[in-house]
Amino acid sequence: QVQLVESGGGSAQAGRSLRLSCAVSGYVNNMIAMAWFRQAPGKEREGVAAIVDDGATTYADSVKGRCTIYKDNAKNTLYLQMNSLKPEDTAMYYCAADDWVRPGRILRVDEYGYWGQGTQVTVSS
Repeated sequence: QVQLVESGGGSAQAGRSLRLSCAVSGYVNNMIAMAWFRQAPGKEREGVAAIVDDGATTYADSVKGRCTIYKDNAKNTLYLQMNSLKPEDTAMYYCAADDWVRPGRILRVDEYGYWGQGTQVTVSS
């Protein structure tokens, strides 16, 4: 089993930055892929960014150039640095992990079996 606990959400004005954290415990070493997803009210959950065990990263077009996903293996923590925030970034953000993700599907919700409880990000204009 793997447990994921997000933190770092909050309210920010457009143009500012936030850093989300996801503390991982359990069978951490088995997790090949980790990712951040978000879900805005009335919308489907969508992939934001993902990182695999070799360090390769993938970003959704909507955040490319503004967000950075990275992990600190010593702290078993996944991060999402979000810069130049926009009101459309407002959503609940979820951390996810799995020990296998099919090629080309790394930002797909249905590829991940472990999820955190989410942290809210609200961006005002």
